[in-house]
Amino acid sequence: MVIRAGHLMVMSLLLLGLIVTGCAKRPATTSAAAPAPAAPPSTAPPSTPAPTLAPAAPAPTTPAPAAPVARPSPKEFMPNAALKDVFFDFDKYDIRPGDAKTLDANAAWLKTNADNLLLIEGHCDERGTNEYNLALGERRAKATMNYLVSQGVQANRITIISYGEERPVCTEKNESCWSKNRRGHFLVKPR
Repeated sequence: MVIRAGHLMVMSLLLLGLIVTGCAKRPATTSAAAPAPAAPPSTAPPSTPAPTLAPAAPAPTTPAPAAPVARPSPKEFMPNAALKDVFFDFDKYDIRPGDAKTLDANAAWLKTNADNLLLIEGHCDERGTNEYNLALGERRAKATMNYLVSQGVQANRITIISYGEERPVCTEKNESCWSKNRRGHFLVKPR
């Protein structure tokens, strides 16, 4: 089968024409309404009133992003003897039943002293990498915060920070010491 150059050119032009014209498209519509034209004054008695167009609804506006809330510096917080630390099992961030009672007492103090902001520090023992312990310390602080919020402490009063293994209270290499370092620690600051 021999295709002549003329036939090839015609077929190419037809194909190009189909590609350029494509399918018929529906015209795009918008919801904006044009104002009704002003009618010239008339001496004839008015007939049925012409329908009026409702004004177009204004486009929804997105609220301006809220300014970031300035978090207080950890240096501004101080310990308070009324707030007791809570402790965690190895490689866990679950609130233990005995520590839930401690958190209940802390929540009661915080609710009666609503003029104080709270900083919860999450701490770990030295086992594990620095990165892992920072993440685990944050999960511990968040779990502690969530428990306090569930007990009625306002979340906007609480700031959390993780120190991972950076601030141990005990430096011996045994379980008794490590268990003291796996903690949630509380500091307060007047508003």
